[in-house]
Amino acid sequence: QIQLIESGGGLVQAGGSLRLSCAAPIRLFSLYSMAWFRQAPGREREFVAGISWRDIDTPYADFVEGRFTISKNNAKNTVYLQMDSLKPDDTAVYYCALTKGELQPTSTSEGDFGSWGQGTQVTVSP
Repeated sequence: QIQLIESGGGLVQAGGSLRLSCAAPIRLFSLYSMAWFRQAPGREREFVAGISWRDIDTPYADFVEGRFTISKNNAKNTVYLQMDSLKPDDTAVYYCALTKGELQPTSTSEGDFGSWGQGTQVTVSP
């Protein structure tokens, strides 16, 4: 298991923006698919967005409604989640995840990911 390193969370007012980053200290980063999940207090962890290793597939949860953008920078071994038009309901701990192996498609299921970040808190005030 690889420890992913997240950053970029914080407190923002409704309507504001944040960009989350997740660094993966691995070789061949470009061959891995990744995703972001989140967990709000008292709720199950849920899928937010994913990106395939070839950057072709980028599925999003329905609640995103075009407000978030996931991207990868293979030169920096980093995946990003740009979040705009944030709502109080977006308040949660956000986790990045790396697929279990190379050349795997991205997924909306937690079980398909073998490495996780420690989580970064995002709080959106009304």
